[in-house]
Amino acid sequence: MTETPAVLLTIGLVLLVMLAGLWVGSRCDRYNVADWGGKWLNRLDGLNRMFCRHFHRLAADPVSLPERGGVIVAANHISGLDPLLMVAACARPLRFMIATEQYNRWWLRWLFRLMGCIPVNRSHRPEKAFYSARQALDRGEVIAVFPQGRIQLPSEPAARLKPGIVFLAGLAEVPVVPLHVSGVRGVGRVILAVVLRSRARVQAGAPVTVAHKRSEECLERINHFILNGNGD
Repeated sequence: MTETPAVLLTIGLVLLVMLAGLWVGSRCDRYNVADWGGKWLNRLDGLNRMFCRHFHRLAADPVSLPERGGVIVAANHISGLDPLLMVAACARPLRFMIATEQYNRWWLRWLFRLMGCIPVNRSHRPEKAFYSARQALDRGEVIAVFPQGRIQLPSEPAARLKPGIVFLAGLAEVPVVPLHVSGVRGVGRVILAVVLRSRARVQAGAPVTVAHKRSEECLERINHFILNGNGD
């Protein structure tokens, strides 16, 4: 007889967890915007948008991505929260190009694979990543990059952008949409930036078309926006 309360308590807890899971799942479905090609990835998309909007109080400009077709999204890089904010601000899935040493973190690699991230080995045949990105753009996907090449604090001297972004956009004949991330509390941090509550903002600039323009001019326009945003 003494086992009955414990059994009932266990059943009650299991039912409570199941109901909580169903509630969270339905909320994720409501917040989901981008179609990542699978139910659970779409729910993760919804969960991320919910997290960024309510916990990090994200305010984001409408990012002018075409409904279909290849495009490159480029942003400044100030923390580990930046990719989550970018995904939450865009209505299409983003395929990030990330350094191999980041891609190979055992506890995140499964997610990077599911998201279609492209690892970049900067010391050995980086052109492989460039070729993979070009193929993805030709298939009409969205490639996301941090052309500064690393996390850079706003207080640091501005680093020169990697020119490969303009070269890739020109070859694939796709526009580059610049983003400016600000309002992150854990600037310069990776994990801490995700758990510290922020008042984040993502500003979106006008698409930059490389065709028929000098690459240096395009690079300067992209650089100016990702560093300064709209200047307000």
